[in-house]
Amino acid sequence: MENRFQETFEKKNYTVEGFPIGEYEACIFKHCDFAQLDLSEYSFIDCQFQDCNLSLVKMGNTKWQHVTFENCRLQGLHFEYANPFLFEVHFDHCFLNLSSFYQRQMKKAKFKHCSLHEVDFGNANLSEAIFEECDLLHAQFDQTNLEKADFRTSYHFEINPQINRIKKAKFSKSSLAGLLTSFGIIID
Repeated sequence: MENRFQETFEKKNYTVEGFPIGEYEACIFKHCDFAQLDLSEYSFIDCQFQDCNLSLVKMGNTKWQHVTFENCRLQGLHFEYANPFLFEVHFDHCFLNLSSFYQRQMKKAKFKHCSLHEVDFGNANLSEAIFEECDLLHAQFDQTNLEKADFRTSYHFEINPQINRIKKAKFSKSSLAGLLTSFGIIID
């Protein structure tokens, strides 16, 4: 098991050359391909992923502690299988369609300019999370804590206020229809 600290990894295709299991702390990954790898039991602490492909990565007990993703493809990831201890992830300009954050504790998480189509946020704690310019088409919110979350610039979401906690959450006037869809109300 490798321990890597403050290293930068650029233009690596780990789907061909393999990726050594280990703990990566304060590392930066740029233009790397991890697609469909099994990252179970790996640790990423204070790491940055920039322009990387992590689609369909398996993550049984993977540690994601204060990790940021920028311009990354993260389609079909199941973060509910990641290690919950100190779990903290943030996303900027990422493609996260068909991913799942089921039951994740993600207070103050940041999603900026992300595609979040059909993402499962069921039973997650997203209190004080920021969804800035995100496309939440068919994203699932069920028993989700969205208190003080900010959706003012996001769109295509449908959130049922009867089954989610939305106290003091922020919405724009133009997006209020996303809160009323579950009531069968037609808004013109």
